[in-house]
Amino acid sequence: MGDIRRRGAIALGITGLVAPLTLALGAAPAQAASCTTQAGPYQKQVEKFLGRPVDGKQSAADCKAVQAFQKKHGITPAIGYAGPVTWGVMDLMTKQKAVGDDPNKDGKCPVNKGRIACVNLTLQLSWVQDGDKLVYGPVPVRTGRDGYETRTGLKKIYWRDIDHVSSVYDVPMPYSQFFAGGQAFHSVNLSMWNPPGSHGCVNMTTKDAKKYWSLLKTGDDVFVYGRKPGT
Repeated sequence: MGDIRRRGAIALGITGLVAPLTLALGAAPAQAASCTTQAGPYQKQVEKFLGRPVDGKQSAADCKAVQAFQKKHGITPAIGYAGPVTWGVMDLMTKQKAVGDDPNKDGKCPVNKGRIACVNLTLQLSWVQDGDKLVYGPVPVRTGRDGYETRTGLKKIYWRDIDHVSSVYDVPMPYSQFFAGGQAFHSVNLSMWNPPGSHGCVNMTTKDAKKYWSLLKTGDDVFVYGRKPGT
């Protein structure tokens, strides 16, 4: 599920609230240097997000700031180009922050199930609630990429394995809590905003996966809804 080994060209799309986004390696201008001198189509938006002077022109300082963001979140090519993938990640972060402490404001995650883990694929957020009371979260998560979508609907945790290793991808899946076939909550050593996504699991930071492990048990409900950007 956790796609630790994946690298290369990345395709990411934000659907619904955000326009579709795609970026192949050739989409950014080719540069011999490690940092591009060319402004990208989302230059002003990226500059504003990073607290840079908003002039729509690429400077060496702009490029270094964008490049640092790209490297932190595994966005390739990390050449400081303000393209659609980089802006898509930033835009998603902004939308996640705007949710605040009311992730179920839309009422889509059931409040009549007692304790339940909710996953909003559209915003890439998860939280645990008990009735209409927020127990933990919301926290950013990394769900299934295009072709490996995290399954939607009401599920139940049917198996937990704290030291699980994937038999399909041969990668560790610590704090695994399975709720849909081979799909589970588990921790990964990746940024939660690392595109394009998992192989179906709900990836979490180690801190959040540990907390979910302590809060949930076999038989607890999980509700997954929405649509991940790019699927």
